[in-house]
Amino acid sequence: MRFIEALIRMGRRMRAAYFTARVRRRAAACGPSLRVNGRSQVTGRTTLGTNVNFNGLEIVGAGRVKIGDNFHSGPGCLLIAQNHNFEGSAIPYDSTVIPLDITIEDNVWLGSRVIVLGGVTIGEGAIIQAGSIVVNDIARCAIAGGHPAQAFKSRDVEHYERLKREGKFH
Repeated sequence: MRFIEALIRMGRRMRAAYFTARVRRRAAACGPSLRVNGRSQVTGRTTLGTNVNFNGLEIVGAGRVKIGDNFHSGPGCLLIAQNHNFEGSAIPYDSTVIPLDITIEDNVWLGSRVIVLGGVTIGEGAIIQAGSIVVNDIARCAIAGGHPAQAFKSRDVEHYERLKREGKFH
């Protein structure tokens, strides 16, 4: 039994190493301590900070995506950095796209299956509830969720700042 468990752990580590190398190769810039535990995709217009953790995140589109330090995502997350041109030369949209940047500041956590649309900034320390769709900016230290995601609570900012000063990052 222990042998099988050891093989499973080794397989997980090998998968994580493969996915991490793939993301690191594709991103425009990447800080140290990247960890990619599940199938993930980034674009060449993606920059990643230090201690970024993906558990299955896909970034698509022509816009720039900037993810800060100490980021964590649950599985099945999607960031869409563009929109179709629905005011162009055809209905429902023409063949051009509109690049829309996404900024995710430091210490942000996206729960499982979160979708972030282009043109959005998620503030430092924010938490986005699983299954949410982010279509507008989310404030610093906000806890947000829903369709569309809206802040319904805030972190204890004093506690957050103390942990940050002490360098206690997961």
